[in-house]
Amino acid sequence: MNEVTETVAVLPPADRLKESGITFSLAALLPVAASLVLSVFVAAAGEGAQNTVWYRYLAYLLPQLCFALSAAVYFRRSRHPFPEMYKSAKWHYFLLAALMQFGLLFSLGELNTLFVGWLEKLGYTSSASALPPLEGGWLVLTLFVVALLPAIFEETLFRGILARNMLGAGWGTLVTILVSGAMFSLFHGRPEQTIYQFLCGCCFALVAVRSGSVLPTVLSHLLNNALILVLSAFGIDSFTGTPKLILTVLGALFLAGTLVFLIFFDKKTNRRGGAPRAGVFFLAAAVGLIVCAVQWVSMLALGFANV
Repeated sequence: MNEVTETVAVLPPADRLKESGITFSLAALLPVAASLVLSVFVAAAGEGAQNTVWYRYLAYLLPQLCFALSAAVYFRRSRHPFPEMYKSAKWHYFLLAALMQFGLLFSLGELNTLFVGWLEKLGYTSSASALPPLEGGWLVLTLFVVALLPAIFEETLFRGILARNMLGAGWGTLVTILVSGAMFSLFHGRPEQTIYQFLCGCCFALVAVRSGSVLPTVLSHLLNNALILVLSAFGIDSFTGTPKLILTVLGALFLAGTLVFLIFFDKKTNRRGGAPRAGVFFLAAAVGLIVCAVQWVSMLALGFANV
């Protein structure tokens, strides 16, 4: 029997999928509710509150607390042995995860930049939340809130709960990777980042499936977020000329190499098949999927409306 299946065999397959879907819906709903509450406090605080340091941190911190609460509810309801998803992995998976993330950021990241440029030619304007301070000691706190916490809680949700339970319920490896990657992308609600986040989500799921742990993907996720923040702190938004060419080529080689190894040589966790009992999962996740879809469409409409 597959190692992943053995370690999540606490609930019957249908119940496992139902609980995972409920967790996704809860993780999509809670940040919306928290955002509404925060907007009330901001309105009461008066004009300019959105530019304050406390607001910037709360805007990033509240969703992570919501994800943590969603995961806690899942562990409570499912009696899932949550330490299993954080078990140690062989050292080479951490190396592969780091090399893969370098490739995702500097090769696929460049392709995503081209995609964003194409959208902008069509009249789309990207929107982004103001980052917390990156100067001096503030950078450490920002790395904790914006880089580390999302790496832990989002990996717990998407790879530790969703992907792991999809496999445990008998889903095939490929369909698990694709569905969890698509949900990861949709969840973020950023049309201009959809392709990049889908590919990142699929790659993270592949590493988690092969390693049997979310720890390597926590590292990947952390490196992605932290590197972007550190570069921004030094005023580097992008590379040009020779440095850009070198990073892009190296990134492509690292990404291709890690994917070839994980797909064609490290196949011990492969499982053929589709998605049995998928209806149970998607029915439980329906509320979350609707919330995420509405947010995605709204962001797309706002982008083209130049609001």
